[in-house]
Amino acid sequence: MAQVNCPKCAAPMELDAGVKFAKCSYCSSMVFFDRTGAGFYYAIPFTLGQNEAVGTFRRWAGGSTKAKDLDRLANITEIKKKYFPVYLFRREVNGREEVIVEPAGSTILPGLHQLKVPGGDLKVFDDKFDTGGAEMVRPDIEMLHYLDKLPGKGKEQALVYFPIWTIEYTFNGSKYQVVVDASSSEVFASTFPARGSAAYLLVALVGFIIFLVLGFVATVMLVPALVLMALTVVGVFFLSLTVARRM
Repeated sequence: MAQVNCPKCAAPMELDAGVKFAKCSYCSSMVFFDRTGAGFYYAIPFTLGQNEAVGTFRRWAGGSTKAKDLDRLANITEIKKKYFPVYLFRREVNGREEVIVEPAGSTILPGLHQLKVPGGDLKVFDDKFDTGGAEMVRPDIEMLHYLDKLPGKGKEQALVYFPIWTIEYTFNGSKYQVVVDASSSEVFASTFPARGSAAYLLVALVGFIIFLVLGFVATVMLVPALVLMALTVVGVFFLSLTVARRM
């Protein structure tokens, strides 16, 4: 049985071989251990329920860069509630504190390299923490994988379980996946059905050509050319509006 010190209160802790998680008997901190030493063990509670996560996804899908009616026509085929593990590193870099977050679990889910841990929402993860039935993704990447690459001097290291909703959906026969951050409501997607730009470019090109021609006309017939330019502006506006509604 190995003996280590609690990273919070420095009290001695006895650790059985192969055990990665233990609770300090003095300060009740939940601590995890790997080959790099000891660190805290936290979780962030869910602030988005399933209905709120779906609503967040629908609002994201209604954005100007998304395919027309994606918010209405996206067919959600699967939604899962998960806790995803990340490593939180507090480092002193050039006299300033920096917080770096890296995945602790292997994943192909989009956005999990961009998660931001809200410091005030960290809760000690122990047997009393209510996971709300969320799937617990187990960490399979050692902290040592990141430590040699981090800048500055270490101040704290922790394993944090991060709340996410994974949503799979189909649109026009294709499958897509997004991750909804259940603490900040941010949505991550590596690919999504995008709104086409060809029609907008065509409208802009037609308008440019017409104005170019009217510019030459204005050199000989100023007033008629100005009237035609005004009519062209109105026509391009309504044509753009039509494209926006139909594309």
